[in-house]
Amino acid sequence: MAGKLIVLNKDEDNLSVVNLRSSKVEQTVATSHNPHEVVVSHDGQKTYIACSLGNTVDIMDNKTFEITGHISHEEFHFPHGVGITNDGKTLYLASTFSEKIFLIDTSTDEIRKIIPTYQTYSHMISFSPDGKTAYIPNIGSDNITVIDTETEEIVNHFPVGKGPEGVAVHPSGEDIYVANQDDDTLWIMDTTDYEVNYKRRVGHTPVRLVFSPDGQYAFIANRESDDVSIIQTEQRINGQIRPWEIKRLPVGKWAGGIVFQPDGTHAYVANNKTNDISVISLATLKETERIDVGIHPDGIAYLP
Repeated sequence: MAGKLIVLNKDEDNLSVVNLRSSKVEQTVATSHNPHEVVVSHDGQKTYIACSLGNTVDIMDNKTFEITGHISHEEFHFPHGVGITNDGKTLYLASTFSEKIFLIDTSTDEIRKIIPTYQTYSHMISFSPDGKTAYIPNIGSDNITVIDTETEEIVNHFPVGKGPEGVAVHPSGEDIYVANQDDDTLWIMDTTDYEVNYKRRVGHTPVRLVFSPDGQYAFIANRESDDVSIIQTEQRINGQIRPWEIKRLPVGKWAGGIVFQPDGTHAYVANNKTNDISVISLATLKETERIDVGIHPDGIAYLP
């Protein structure tokens, strides 16, 4: 395994830089208060860290692993979900309690537009594979806000289950998967009309959902059952093709952030309450090791 992990330690106000060759923390970097979610710029030069209780976004230089700047605004109230548009020019930030989406120019690191969702607890950011659409789960409104990234306007809100948090679009672009934490379900919906094609029961309190690079699997972190639901997106059985949970893999306590290695060989799960990272082999769908990090790790990103 090559590359590094950036792991946010929420209750220690720092992040761990994990060397995946040695499976060791090679550096610890102090952050603003309560770092939650993280994204690496497409050119690999910068990391953006949403510090939810510090009401700021820290900017880290990936060459020196130093915090070089901060983005703040009077309406940052629990800044949380982050994502970068396909062209790399805009950082989308979801501010949970102000229920607004902030658009930040990645060349200047300045806020250039604010989009109110008028929904309750807008929490995460997820983009369609073609980058033309952003999806924002609203935990308190039980729906998803849809933003056209070309016009930068809200074009829809569609209903889902209770307490949606984990959201991702399949690499094919045809289906959106929504993990509803308050009713322990996965909804699989058509991206053209948002009709529900399948509903699946998963573990307790599903909070994160990520597809493997090839789209074969969706991994769902179930916080309160301490496991990961592994969904095979096209299970073939008895002449049928369907999405199906083929395994519920025990990991550490309070599974949270998930990221895949770009080559699809491994996935990494941040375990909030055992203060470690589970390494999962995609070849065997088994946990192969644990990597110790800081206190209450959650947000996680891969750095080549």
